[in-house]
Amino acid sequence: MKVMKFGGTSVGKPERMHQVAELITKDAEPKIVVLSALSGTTNALVAISDSIAGANRDAAKRKIDELQAHYHQFIFDLVQTPTARKSATGIVDEHFEFLNIILRISFSEALNKDILAQGELMSTKLFSVYLTEKGIDHLLLPALEFMSLDANEEPNLPAISTKLKQQLAQHSDKKLFITQGYICRNIRGEVDNLKRGGSDYTASLIAAAVKASVCEIWTDIDGMHNNDPRIVNKTLPIEQLSFDEAAELAYFGAKILHPTCIWPAQLNNVPVKLLNTMQPEAKGTTIEENAGTVGVKAVAAKDGIIAIKIKSSRMLLAYGFLRKVFEVFEKYRTPIDMITTSEVAVSVTIDTDASLDQIIKELEPFGSVEVDTNQSIVSIVGNEIAQTPDVLKKLFDALSGVPVRMVSYGGSPHNISLLVPSDYKTKTLQLLNAGIFGL
Repeated sequence: MKVMKFGGTSVGKPERMHQVAELITKDAEPKIVVLSALSGTTNALVAISDSIAGANRDAAKRKIDELQAHYHQFIFDLVQTPTARKSATGIVDEHFEFLNIILRISFSEALNKDILAQGELMSTKLFSVYLTEKGIDHLLLPALEFMSLDANEEPNLPAISTKLKQQLAQHSDKKLFITQGYICRNIRGEVDNLKRGGSDYTASLIAAAVKASVCEIWTDIDGMHNNDPRIVNKTLPIEQLSFDEAAELAYFGAKILHPTCIWPAQLNNVPVKLLNTMQPEAKGTTIEENAGTVGVKAVAAKDGIIAIKIKSSRMLLAYGFLRKVFEVFEKYRTPIDMITTSEVAVSVTIDTDASLDQIIKELEPFGSVEVDTNQSIVSIVGNEIAQTPDVLKKLFDALSGVPVRMVSYGGSPHNISLLVPSDYKTKTLQLLNAGIFGL
């Protein structure tokens, strides 16, 4: 069985949804197709939820009406027969009736999750109507019946696998299943989600649960590129990456892939392919256990980084000092991306300021604390690059004139990370593209 995931841009226009139908029916292999919400829908739903939370219900009502009008036009171009249009209109109006009802309900976080789930529910139902109109046999498989979180708000893969296999066994005559990405149920049985980009995660979890032959992630770009094509003019798609390389790139800023979606596939050794809906003939990128080659593959950048330096000549070398520092970040559930130490100081980076004031307050008894905001981590990723000859020389020769704040080297055999001011991120990526890749 194959898993195919299509993102918001791949289903964002009626003609794109038509194309998805062609892609999923090209071969006879059984498939589970995971769809995101139509592009722009989740942002609109977030804005609606924010307006309701802020007691600005008039603004929320306007946004609801605008989004409903967009869906009505989408339906008109998606399906052609009166029966299909009536069915699709009924689906959309039912979901927007819900959104209008919640204007009269007290806002809560649980209600917010219900609002955000509407996009995936509508996109899959509308796609199902289109497939029915075209006579394509399929089954709509509700993700809320098998996708679940555990008490730590992490996907419960054993439970997902058990429930999904039960659902598939009940419909053994079907070869094509459509389901929602992103949405799930939490430990209390409430509607929840896998956060932004979670449709990739859904696809990978499903692929792991059914031990799929492949997990295909279809987007609007032909695979993972060696650099950020939004910033750097000359970039190239990467044909093959290992799971470890892809995980590093996703975590450190490669937008094409959700950072969490690698481990379920890696756990069950399911190859992941990154493919382009607009250019389905392109090779894209294959992610599997084997890296293929040794050396630098790609560069990625992660913004919104905060550097924290704790300087203490008295305590740094004392037994247990680093443990006490890390315990502060653990207390506030704030992960550390990079760490460097010297004789009198330790510097770490974090990617959220949610608990920054409390963290600083608890670190101050250990020594002086300096905070630098508006930083970016630039990661150079490749198989065994820590052992690649001259990689550091090429790296620093390329970055002459860039104020590098921190360097992380040797912690991973696949990654060298640099911390630079965000104002220098674009320049850094462009210089690395020329200095390392010769582009």
